Amino acid sequence: MAISGYRDLAASLRAAIQQGEYPPGSTLPKQDELAERYQVNIKTVRQAVGVLETEGLVTAIRRRGTVVRERPRMRRLGVDRYSKRKWKFGDVVAFAADREASGRQWKPTDQTNTVELVDADTEVAEAFGVEPGTPVYERARLVKDGDQPTHTLTSYYLPAHVEGTPLVSPTPGPAGRGGGFAVLTLQGYEPDHMTETVYARMPSPDEIELLNLPSGEPVMVLTRLTYTAANTLVEYARGVHAASRFAWTYTFTLPD
Repeated sequence: MAISGYRDLAASLRAAIQQGEYPPGSTLPKQDELAERYQVNIKTVRQAVGVLETEGLVTAIRRRGTVVRERPRMRRLGVDRYSKRKWKFGDVVAFAADREASGRQWKPTDQTNTVELVDADTEVAEAFGVEPGTPVYERARLVKDGDQPTHTLTSYYLPAHVEGTPLVSPTPGPAGRGGGFAVLTLQGYEPDHMTETVYARMPSPDEIELLNLPSGEPVMVLTRLTYTAANTLVEYARGVHAASRFAWTYTFTLPD
């Protein structure tokens, strides 16, 4: 095809990537080589590569060049990741369920763990029905797939529900066998139902650094409210996920 501008060049390079000419992990030709091959100037090449970066197809790596990104996403299961047979009668917490469904290896230390008593912000306070500034436990985790961060998850609990339990231990990894849900169950607050809300936005500078995000990649933000059968809120959680590292999968029975 005749190249008349950076959009045409981006389309040509995109097609080459999708057809396997440049497989995941490979490096695109140098910009001056692309300029010569397609008979365009360096500015046009830079603009075209910028388009591909924004789309998440390539990322610039210092001293290496423009690298085609790995595309296989991890499955983030829907309701199946919370199945009681996994955490109540087994030892597979939610992030591990995603790993296993995606054919990935995992180990408990793939999840870090920082716990502290903090003042509830407006959202947390409203969820629990307490005044802003009320002390709550904050349990913040960074989860990785090998060396690659995939998401953060920060959970909030009322001290009356979790004081003295593994949920307030700083030990890396899940909160013991079966994770946090198993701990809550032993405390008499067995999770029964939850509400999850998901939306996309651009990341903050801190999130870009923490999740090692390429230029232009958005994040998927999840909020999770977990309740007992008596409708007592036992966890309010916020997660920030690198958008290109997950495919969100849901299987459910159609309601009447």
